[in-house]
Amino acid sequence: MSSWIDDNEGVYVAGIGMHAYQFPTETPYTHLGLTAVRQALADAGLAWPQVNSAYIGTTSIGMAAGRVMLRHLGSTGLAVTQVENASASGSFAFRQACLEVARGVSDVVLAVGVDKHGDGRRAADKDGLAHLSDTANVPPVKFAMMARTYLRERNADATAMAQVAVKNHGNASRNPYAQYRKPRTLEQVLASPRVAGDLTVQQCCPRGEGAAAAIVVSGRALRRLGLDPKRCVRVRASTACSETPETAYGQAAVDLVRSSAQSALAQAAISAQTLDLLELHDAFSVEELLYSEAIGVCPPGEGASFLMRGDSRIGGRCAINASGGLIGMGHPLGPTGIGQVAELTRQLRGEAGERQHSHSRWAMAHMIGLGSVAIAHVLSAPDA
Repeated sequence: MSSWIDDNEGVYVAGIGMHAYQFPTETPYTHLGLTAVRQALADAGLAWPQVNSAYIGTTSIGMAAGRVMLRHLGSTGLAVTQVENASASGSFAFRQACLEVARGVSDVVLAVGVDKHGDGRRAADKDGLAHLSDTANVPPVKFAMMARTYLRERNADATAMAQVAVKNHGNASRNPYAQYRKPRTLEQVLASPRVAGDLTVQQCCPRGEGAAAAIVVSGRALRRLGLDPKRCVRVRASTACSETPETAYGQAAVDLVRSSAQSALAQAAISAQTLDLLELHDAFSVEELLYSEAIGVCPPGEGASFLMRGDSRIGGRCAINASGGLIGMGHPLGPTGIGQVAELTRQLRGEAGERQHSHSRWAMAHMIGLGSVAIAHVLSAPDA
């Protein structure tokens, strides 16, 4: 774990932008990414030459994607860094932007995630080692096994997991940036084709393409540039970790989520019960139940009952995946973590429209990458 260092009068999200997540098209990635960047600049009220540095989260486009894309805005000489960390690529790009601002290196930094649907090749398939099973590292199989264990230990049935998808598809249906925009009934979720174990198609996230961007600024820049403080959401914590010998076996992802979330909450000096909003990695429905318990928004063993009581719905005690999550909004990989930040920024500003969760002041964005890295950010409303 690394500590949060804030030497620059606070770290703020001043602008956000999105290109809607969508199924694969022939649209160039540059169009996807620049749509999000231009929106973020306009939202912040900043011009491109005012940006000091840029971090680009992407997994499937190729080398130097950021520089190729950003030169269309003008060659200003800013530093450009490309970040790849599986599903958490955008989250880590955002973290690097925050750290650069926090440590006083730069005053205005862009974090942008952009991706097209790639070939899905992984380094784990090139490590030169023989694998015990060809499917052991296939995500649907791993999470189906986790789901079966979860349901057995909680004495629950598959309906509990399916209700996660019902909620998140419903949230996504009100999100203009979501890949899926149709509400689903419990019957529809359960009747959709089975993928692995108890997981059906509508309980698994879609892959595709899209982009998300955030402009991160210092408190000093906020005042110097005359930005509107009522629309600048503060970043209160940023933590990241990877697996240890203790977490490398069994339900490693759950242990990583717990460790990274607890560290972020400690940095922010709040408890999980303080969170009004939580965006988390729900590539498969069981994850929301597992991680809501691990993060602490509900007690161990009560993830399903927390959901069934309506506590995780918009308007409930802590709205989980108000965006629609990965299941409803989509999971283009590179943009996903920054898309979470964009959703939470809208919510904390009170600008989420039909998805607005009332009295939102504290929020967490949490992501994992291939179950071996985890990252958490805590944000607060401008007046918190």
